[in-house]
Amino acid sequence: MSRTTSTRTALLAALALVAGGTGTALAAVPGDLGATAVPCTVAYQVQNDWGSGFTASVTVTNNGAAKNNWSVKWSYAGNQRVTNAWNARVTQSGADVTAANESYNGTLSTGGSATFGFQGTYSGSNAVPATFTLDGVTCNVDDGGGGDPDPDPGGGTGDRVDNPYAGAKVYVNPEWSANAAAEPGGSRVANQPTGVWLDRIAAINGVNGGMGLRDHLDEALVQKGSGELVIQLVIYNLPGRDCSALASNGELGPTEIDRYKTEYIDPIAAILADPKYADLRIVTTVEIDSLPNLVTNTGSRPTATPECDVMKANGNYVKGVGYALNKLADAGNVYNYVDAGHHGWIGWDDNFAPSAQLFKEAATAEGATVDDVHGFITNTANYSALKEENFTINSTVNGTSVRQSKWVDWNRYVDELSFAQAFRNQLVSVGFNSNIGMLIDTSRNGWGGSARPTGPGATTSVDTYVDGGRYDRRIHIGNWCNQAGAGLGERPQASPAAGIDAYVWMKPPGESDGSSKAIPNDEGKGFDQMCDPAFGGTPRNGYNKTGALADAPISGKWFSAQFQQLMQNAYPPLP
Repeated sequence: MSRTTSTRTALLAALALVAGGTGTALAAVPGDLGATAVPCTVAYQVQNDWGSGFTASVTVTNNGAAKNNWSVKWSYAGNQRVTNAWNARVTQSGADVTAANESYNGTLSTGGSATFGFQGTYSGSNAVPATFTLDGVTCNVDDGGGGDPDPDPGGGTGDRVDNPYAGAKVYVNPEWSANAAAEPGGSRVANQPTGVWLDRIAAINGVNGGMGLRDHLDEALVQKGSGELVIQLVIYNLPGRDCSALASNGELGPTEIDRYKTEYIDPIAAILADPKYADLRIVTTVEIDSLPNLVTNTGSRPTATPECDVMKANGNYVKGVGYALNKLADAGNVYNYVDAGHHGWIGWDDNFAPSAQLFKEAATAEGATVDDVHGFITNTANYSALKEENFTINSTVNGTSVRQSKWVDWNRYVDELSFAQAFRNQLVSVGFNSNIGMLIDTSRNGWGGSARPTGPGATTSVDTYVDGGRYDRRIHIGNWCNQAGAGLGERPQASPAAGIDAYVWMKPPGESDGSSKAIPNDEGKGFDQMCDPAFGGTPRNGYNKTGALADAPISGKWFSAQFQQLMQNAYPPLP
């Protein structure tokens, strides 16, 4: 959600459906002939379908009098069963399904719409329901034909959309999918979309016979078919990359900004600008962990490193990000999302506003402007819980704020969703476009399984209350490497909450964060003690144990034990 679009495009995007892997969409567009002749319109889309289960999205538009509460009903012709839902309270009796509003989205104005989603199981066929009602009144269900001379809200026309994920499938990386499918039980998630990481120059053309960027884009065209499709790319090769860790150090030295520009960004930008790929929606995640390091790990901070001080002094992180944003945005179908850390990194008062200012500096460097930034992504490759439901930042225990607990440690946020929404507002306040959107990486923040709390902790103290109720089961919020006990989080979905363009799996589940011991390699990746389960910690994690899994390979390599754990502890649970 960044650049200005026409009113018509904005309306289409507002009613576009949640995106995923494969499926059928029935879309209703305001302004089509006959759309106001009925009291409501409904759009139902299967986002992902893996043969025994599926995720779906429903958008209801109210064409009648304004409502304070609403209820949508339909019946399945097959044996579909809803197992969990979001943005609505969904119940089912036999084939009949009822979705009622939550307390926060009950208002439905005339012409207003609401979107909710759910996960379900089935066997046999998974046909789209034929009839929907809103508060007992039958709604119109339109397949988008309607005589519209230009039904495409983006894609091939080159028009930009507010949310690239809306109404689109998302690319399934065949290489990751094959690894997932080869695991026992992995077929349950093998068709989920994940990010394609371009973490060195050689990755552009493919490494050791693997797929290069053009290979992925060509495959994306095949998967696209006649609909819309998003392909997610991770741009990750800054000079002096990841100055506060060793596990993901890169191939370029701190001063090699010219190589970054000419050997890495320029070739990527040229490929993305190829007219052959103009019908794809290309989402880029720009330089994970780079800019936040300049705020929190430099100068007199106890977490400062000499490497980060060097990168702040030479300006090559800021220059590199600005150059990438400028060049990649030259292709009108590229949507740049800048990495914005996570709440356990920049959620503190000392980090929150300075981070937004630094992002503005980078977004206006090397010829870039804020118009080259479509949004931001949080929690990339991290484990912060999406939403802590057993306490909020305003909770108190015997008069003591949860902010004073050892876990929260005076942070302003307790989970990723509240942080992402608040940080979006902060970014707008420093000059980013008011309609930027946020992505949240939910690939490993589910924290399900037997260790997931079912309610608040004991009120003996603020620490027992928080520790007993928090979903995030890490030893310390600063732990980041191959975390024991983690699980898959919310499945990728578009428009799940206000200001959020999508939940995504940008970090492919099952790919290691770093090796648990030193392993020689030709990728420039070192050994970080935070990946060693026996290590006693650093100032960044309060000198706690790392919570890392043992026997891990170098970052990016397949880690079967981690993948199996993520499936076992998935929340929502896997079918």
